[in-house]
Amino acid sequence: MKNVLKKFTFSFFTALLLSACGGKEKKAKEVASEPQEIATLEIEKPQLTFGFIKLTDMAPLAIAKEKGFFEEEGLYVSVEAQSNWKNVLDRVIDGQLDGSHMLAGQPIAAGAGFGRQAELVTPFSMDLNGNGITVSNDVWSKMKPNVPTGDDGKPVHPIKADALKPVVTEYKNSGKPFKMGMVFPVSTHNYEIRYWLAAAGIHPGMYTADNVQGQIDAEVLLSVTPPPQMPATLESGTIYGYCVGEPWNQQAVFKGIGVPVVTNYDIWKNNPEKVFVMTKKFVEENPNTAVAVTKALIRAGKWLDEPSNRAEAVKILSMSQYVGAPEEVLANSMTGTFEFEKGDKRDMPDFNVFYKYNATYPFYSDGIWFLTQMRRWGQIPEAKSADWYETTIKDIYRPDVWKKAADLLVAEGKIPESDIPDTDGYKPASADFIDGTSYDAKDPIGYINSFSIGNKD
Repeated sequence: MKNVLKKFTFSFFTALLLSACGGKEKKAKEVASEPQEIATLEIEKPQLTFGFIKLTDMAPLAIAKEKGFFEEEGLYVSVEAQSNWKNVLDRVIDGQLDGSHMLAGQPIAAGAGFGRQAELVTPFSMDLNGNGITVSNDVWSKMKPNVPTGDDGKPVHPIKADALKPVVTEYKNSGKPFKMGMVFPVSTHNYEIRYWLAAAGIHPGMYTADNVQGQIDAEVLLSVTPPPQMPATLESGTIYGYCVGEPWNQQAVFKGIGVPVVTNYDIWKNNPEKVFVMTKKFVEENPNTAVAVTKALIRAGKWLDEPSNRAEAVKILSMSQYVGAPEEVLANSMTGTFEFEKGDKRDMPDFNVFYKYNATYPFYSDGIWFLTQMRRWGQIPEAKSADWYETTIKDIYRPDVWKKAADLLVAEGKIPESDIPDTDGYKPASADFIDGTSYDAKDPIGYINSFSIGNKD
C-alpha cells in the first residue's frame, strides 16, 4: 500500500535565501512567484528493516531513527544489529534486510566477482575516516624507540610502519609469525593496514584465485576478527595488533591493553569508510523509497556534523540497541579528540566526519580506489582495462539517487544548494596518503603499477 509523504511548501523568503547567489533576472522571477508545493513522493514500501554492525560509523542510521528523520519521510524503520559483516551481506542479498550499513568494499566486491556475487548499489556514503591501527602494549614498547619524539617528548604523528618493521623482523628471526587482525577481506581496514605496512616495505601477503586467505609471501599474517571482539582477541595474545573502526581502538586504551599508533585519516586523508547498501532490485522496484531513505540519511549526516550535537549523538550511540559502548569511550573520538597512549589525547576534529567535505556523496573515484586495491592484492586475479574500472563502479555507486534526494532537501530548505557538489563523480587527483603516492581514479592502471609491492598490470 502506498503511503503519500506529507506535502511541503516554501515561501518566497526561503526561495530567495536558497538563490542568494543567483542573478537579478532569477531574483525578479522569484519575487513574482507564489508559494508553491513541493512534489510528493509516493513511498512504495514504508515498513523497512535495516542492519548495522556495532561501530560508531553506524551513527547516521541511529540518528535518522531517533531524531524522526525516517518518519518525516514516511518511513517506518527497524534498525537491527548484526553479528558480522558476512551476515550483513548475506541478509541484504537474500532480502531479509531492506538495506544496511556496510563496508564500502562489500558491494564493490559483489559486483566485481570476489566472494559472493550480487547486484548491490549504494546511493549514500556514511562517513569519512573513523578507523585506527592498534598494537599490543608489548609491541608498542618495541616500536616506541623507533618513533621520533617532539619537543614535548611525545611521539610525532603520523607513525609510519617503518617503526614496526624491526619488530616484525625480530619475530621472523625467532620463528614466530607476526599476526594482526582486520575485520573482513574486502574491508577498508584490510586495505588500510595493507597500505600502511607496504608503504614501509612490509609485505602483507597476496590473494590468488585458489588461495583466498591473502597470506602468500606475507611478513605479517592478517586474519579476520569481528570488530567488537578485537580488544579481547588482542588481550588474549591471539593477535598483536589490529585495524578497526571506533570505538574499538579507544576501548583498548580504556582497558589498558593496547596503543593506537595511526588513524586512517593519516593513511588516506578524508577517506571514505562505510556505505549504505540496498540491492539493485530493491531500488528498481522501490525508487521513491530509496530516495526517501537517502534524504533521511543525508539529514542525519548533517545533524551529526553540528559540533553541538555530538554529545547527544554519543548518548544515543551508547544505547544497548546501537553501539552499546560506554559514553566516555565513544566520546574520545566522537567529540573531536583521539587518545593514543594513555593520557596522550590529541585534537582530531575530522576523525569522524558524516557530512562536510561532501562526505555523503558516493564518488566513483572512492569506489575505484577499492577496486585498485582488490587488484593490487590479487582479489581480482586478472588484469582489467581502465574502462572496466569505470563501468564496474558506475553499476554500484548511484549518485543519481543521492542527487534526487539532495535536490528535494534543497527545495524543502533543509540543506543549502551549495552542499551539492558540482562533479562528474570523480575527485581531483590527490597525494593525501601516508606515503605521498598520488591517486588519480581516471588512471587506475598507472596507480596500481606505481607500487613496489603488489600486482602489476
